[in-house]
Amino acid sequence: MVMLSYMDLRQLRYFVAVAETGNIRTAAKRIFLTQPALSRQIKALETEIGQCLLERRAHSVHLTPVGEGLLREARELLQHADEVLERVRTAGRGVRLRVGYAPSLASGILSVAVENFTQTHPDAKVELSDLSTGEMLAELESNKLDIILTVGSDTKAPGLKWTPLVRTTWKLAINRKDPLARRTRILPDQMAREHMLVFCQRDYPEYWDIITGWLNEHRQRPRIAGEYDGAESLMTAVESGLGVAVVTARTAQLFHNRAQFRILSPGPKPLCIAAAYRTDRGDHQPLAVFVEDLRIAAQAFA
Repeated sequence: MVMLSYMDLRQLRYFVAVAETGNIRTAAKRIFLTQPALSRQIKALETEIGQCLLERRAHSVHLTPVGEGLLREARELLQHADEVLERVRTAGRGVRLRVGYAPSLASGILSVAVENFTQTHPDAKVELSDLSTGEMLAELESNKLDIILTVGSDTKAPGLKWTPLVRTTWKLAINRKDPLARRTRILPDQMAREHMLVFCQRDYPEYWDIITGWLNEHRQRPRIAGEYDGAESLMTAVESGLGVAVVTARTAQLFHNRAQFRILSPGPKPLCIAAAYRTDRGDHQPLAVFVEDLRIAAQAFA
């Protein structure tokens, strides 16, 4: 292993160019340097190390064993130097974090996490996008989002890292004038007799899987009266007396003054709210900090 003493990184770059081309003249053209100047730099590097790095031949050069060892270390050192420089440049431009979320799931968690994150990264620019689960996953895959907060996936989606944050139970949202609101607990067969309002199956497939699977377990067939693209429109329909809706306990907290919320007994399995990001962004330090901020914020709402 070659011990590297103090030297100019430029000399290492020149040496790598010569080693990769196998020719002083070709390397000189590649790095926009004259041939004599490049030869002097390589000679100075050999003098600094105290070892011969190249075997000079008529029209080419070959690495000595010491030169081969230096080439491996030089490539690693230069790559590290480039990565450090890029991180410094990125920090100078300020951090940009693009977050996709579902308001009914991220309520409370996201606001606390963003506040904490911006305190540690005062120059950060956090962009928030209210999207359906399908839209979030598509934009995360196409690198238009850095991280999303949505229903945790039970399947191992390739290229994504999931971090579970909190599990939430379910409640039935009922119009205040509905006779069903007089009950404290609602059975599956009682709910199935009502007109059901649900989230759009295309955009919220996990919701459909959980709710329909739960009803099938109890041999109930729902009477679907309408599909909605978000919690606001769904709760407006419940408030208008168009039907009842199964929503998460977090949604019930968010819209507590819009309807009556009753316990389902026995209810569907709890829903896991999670954060997801691309595995190729795993070394992005601000992203890792934000995930930890989300995890800490979620603990207060568990």
